[in-house]
This record gives sequence, C-alpha cells and structure tokens, in this order.
Amino acid sequence: MKQSTQKKRWGVERRLEFIEFVSYWEGTINRSHIMEHFGVSAPQASSDLTTYQKLAPQNLRYDLSSKRYVATDQFEFKLIEPDADLYLKQLTALSTQSVELEDTWLNTTPAAEVIPIPTRKVEPTILFGILKAIRSKRSIEIEYQSLNPTTTETAWRRVTPHAFASDGFRWHMRAYCHRDNRFKDFLLSRCSNTRADGAPGPGVESDDKWLTYFEVKLAPNPRLSTSQKRAIEQDYAMQDGYVVLPVRYALLYYFDKRLRYDLLPQRSTNSLGDPREIPIVVANQTEYEAALETIGVQFRTDYTNKLVDNQ
Repeated sequence: MKQSTQKKRWGVERRLEFIEFVSYWEGTINRSHIMEHFGVSAPQASSDLTTYQKLAPQNLRYDLSSKRYVATDQFEFKLIEPDADLYLKQLTALSTQSVELEDTWLNTTPAAEVIPIPTRKVEPTILFGILKAIRSKRSIEIEYQSLNPTTTETAWRRVTPHAFASDGFRWHMRAYCHRDNRFKDFLLSRCSNTRADGAPGPGVESDDKWLTYFEVKLAPNPRLSTSQKRAIEQDYAMQDGYVVLPVRYALLYYFDKRLRYDLLPQRSTNSLGDPREIPIVVANQTEYEAALETIGVQFRTDYTNKLVDNQ
C-alpha cells in the first residue's frame, strides 16, 4: 500500500513540474495539455492546476476569454530550475525528428531548424550483441572493417567491450582488443556481425585512459577586445575568464578534433587571422599538448600555439 501511495505522489509531482515548465516556456497551459500528456481525467487535471496555484499563487492567472491559465510577469520557479538547455534539447530532438511532439514537454514550438548531418547506421542486432557482452562482462567476436591502410578487408576479432562513447557525430564502443592486447575504440557502424561469446579480457578497471581525466582550460582569445572577451565569457558561462572541461583521456583525441573544427580552425603560421573566427583558445596549452602525446596524438604546429597564454 505504501509503495502505491509513493508512486501516485511521484506522478502528481511530475505533473506539477510539467505545469511549471509549460507555463513558463509557452506562457500558457490548460487542462487538455495535462490530460493529453499524462492520460489523466479532466477532474484530475483540474485538481493538479488547483494544487499548483496553491504552491505558486503568483505564477498563473485564469483568462476567461481563452479558457486557459496564463503565466504572469511575477512568475517564479518553485519546483524546477529554469533550464534553457532542457528546452533547447527538446526543440533539437523535435527538429531532427528524433522524437515525436508527445514525447516531449513541448506543446507549441517556434520555427526551428538543425543543420543536417549524415547519420551512421548501426544494426540493432549488432548493438544488442555488444550490450549483452557488456552486461555479462564477457568477450565477443566482431566482424570489423578498419580503415587502417594495412587492413583492407573485414576481419573477425575478439573484444571485451565495457562502454560506449560519442564524439557528437558517431558512436563507438570502448573495448579491450584481444588481438592487439590493448584498449581501443571500435565504430559501431563498422561492425557487420557478432558471434562467439567467450571469456573476457581485462575490464574497465584496467582501462586507465578511460578512468582518468584531463581538465581542458578554455579562455577567450586574448586578441579580442575587452567587450568581446566579456561576450565570449558569457557565451560559455566562464568563471573568472575560464571554463574547465574534464575530458577522459580515451576521448581526448575526439575532443581535440571537434575543438579544431569548431573553435580553433587551422590557419597558416604566416597569418594570425581574425580573432573573432577563433573565439576561444586552450589556456593550459603545454599540459594539453603533453596529454595528447600520452595518447599518441602529435600536436599540430599551427598558429593556435601562438595565441595561447600558458597558465
């Protein structure tokens, strides 16, 4: 009986959070929003709205003409934190057709578009096999196509996977490779088959590069004006002129690649370029280069080295 009461209470709390979220971001809410999203009755939705008004009487007013509740200028969050990222992530998911509208907390959305990128196909049966191996802490054979110039054909290899990671464009698994006797990354989209569950190799507890982090310290490009620096600090929520991003050593190569493309585009050593095109730089550059070298990445010799203020 107690468990049933707790579940009901959680359901009410969730609906109240939904009321607060929708009211703030969309400026209005009515009973049908709650009924359609949670599948509750009209009396229950009315009760939820009444309960919320008791918790936050200054947040909503009932508009007779539209027959809905409207957010007031005195709106203050009582149940959840205002989170722009949460709203934008849901808007992104809708724009990329990753989810349906009913699977989000959004009811009406502004026009939005996300730049399309090609997706890499991952076979469900492949993913299932790898997940099973991770859960059971076993090894598995994968038929894998490497782009290594010495490997031109697909080949079977035994791996012991323990995690997944994404660089924002593609998913790979982190696994111990029994052939090469070391931990490596394998793109899920390049696995064409799985077979032969077997005894495991070393697990995550032995993967030092997965378990340890390097803190990348980013700062505004020092060649920007004072006001431009302040704008960049605001863009990236910097504190005291910096933002620190902890990155697993196993993912540092992918981080560096994204950083190079998105924030530190390469230029020739003969031209420093427009600092507005390179808004942030790596502040702890020396340590960053050393960290890359520990994972076998030779740091690029380009103009970005000149821009960094080593701290």
